[in-house]
Amino acid sequence: MAGFAPFDPDTFRAQGHRLVDRLADYLAQAVSGDPELPVLPHADPNQLLAQWSCDFEQPISFEALTERVLAGSNHLHHPRYMGHQVTAPLPLGALCELIDGLLNNANAVYEMGPVVTAIERNLSRWLGARLGWDARCDGFFTSGGSLGNLTALLAARQVQAGFDVFTDGLLGGEPLAVLVSESAHYSVTRSLQIMGLGQPGVIKVPVDERYRLRPEALPAALAQARAAGRRPIAVAASACCTATGTFDPLGPIADFCAEHGLWLHVDGAHGASAALSERYRELLAGIERADSVLWDAHKMLLTPALCTAVLFRNGDHSFAAFTQQASYLLHQQNPRDEWYNLCGRTVECTKTMTALRLYAALAVLGPRVLGDYVTDRFDLGRRFGQMLDEADDFEMPVAPECNIVCFAYSPPGAAAMPGLQAAIRQRLLADERFHIVQTQLGGRVWLRVTIINPLTTEEDLVALMAATRAAGQELLG
Repeated sequence: MAGFAPFDPDTFRAQGHRLVDRLADYLAQAVSGDPELPVLPHADPNQLLAQWSCDFEQPISFEALTERVLAGSNHLHHPRYMGHQVTAPLPLGALCELIDGLLNNANAVYEMGPVVTAIERNLSRWLGARLGWDARCDGFFTSGGSLGNLTALLAARQVQAGFDVFTDGLLGGEPLAVLVSESAHYSVTRSLQIMGLGQPGVIKVPVDERYRLRPEALPAALAQARAAGRRPIAVAASACCTATGTFDPLGPIADFCAEHGLWLHVDGAHGASAALSERYRELLAGIERADSVLWDAHKMLLTPALCTAVLFRNGDHSFAAFTQQASYLLHQQNPRDEWYNLCGRTVECTKTMTALRLYAALAVLGPRVLGDYVTDRFDLGRRFGQMLDEADDFEMPVAPECNIVCFAYSPPGAAAMPGLQAAIRQRLLADERFHIVQTQLGGRVWLRVTIINPLTTEEDLVALMAATRAAGQELLG
């Protein structure tokens, strides 16, 4: 198709220049906290669905489409975005997305993505070294934390089950079980149920008053699994708990796993980035003894989503999830000989150049920039906790350990109003000046922020408290 118009380089150049100029203007508006820019435009889902109905027979310009997308989207670069655990990405990462999108090197096999295949392996080993692992570590990148947890737990099952589950199925041996914190992310339980363990195979381990897994409760959980006729194979710990930002005590959990021959998986989607912070890496004490770790760069490493590393202390185990024959255990061959064909290790048969986004940030800016960012955001989260503690009309379920903070507006003498916190959040969202979320802990609804934007300041948090207070007072009458 000679002269295929959509491939015209000059058209691409012109559109690209106009797009970058527009996005740069948008970025300037967002990072300045322009009050004219809503943090999250308030829109009814059904109305928005109608507005975006697909009338492709009436073409519009790319510039017009861009304006519509910008106007209706969530503005994560606004300093008062404090919602879900998705970062305001570096503009550098967005440029990497442009490279990725044009090259389209889908690296299921080496020849389809040679550069990013090499990047993935080197970056996985670099991240593993930050966790305290030696040169035997290995890993790969996948599309998000849910898929990452599933892949790591599939590897744990194949290594620990005592039979070849991938070939023979779950009926090839005794029923299996995994010990999971009551506060674990839902994707962990969902993964185990996808794997066929069912609810009986997910043994919930009680948490303490800070919603951290209690190591002293592990023996009873192990006994519960065995009494039910199940073979325990692993413990799934959190670094950190998604709802509260509190870190499981990984050292004592690792002791228990070593004593009983269990695999230790750490869901470090958010908190593993503390490994780059000199001040806060102690929160991860014991993670160097984990068998597998999940680490989301699109949470605390300023990287566009999705960018998830699935890491293994013993690199040979990174090949276990989808292997039909556990040759690495039987020493018949070394799977590392063909490490470069990633389709053997991941769910995806087609993968984007995911790792390029994080690799570019580290190569161009250096790891200290990311480490300082983690430290600064954790510092501000703890400072916000102090601010809330000093106010007589707010309370917290736990003091924050990182940049995730839960709180409630509860003035003294005010009768508890059912649904007050949820109603406050809805008012804040409708006002469009802040984006925060909510969670449920101990049977109560709490407001929750993730201070993830590098430009959010203490002044923004003071303003959030004032807006929350005003909404609460109005609702209480």
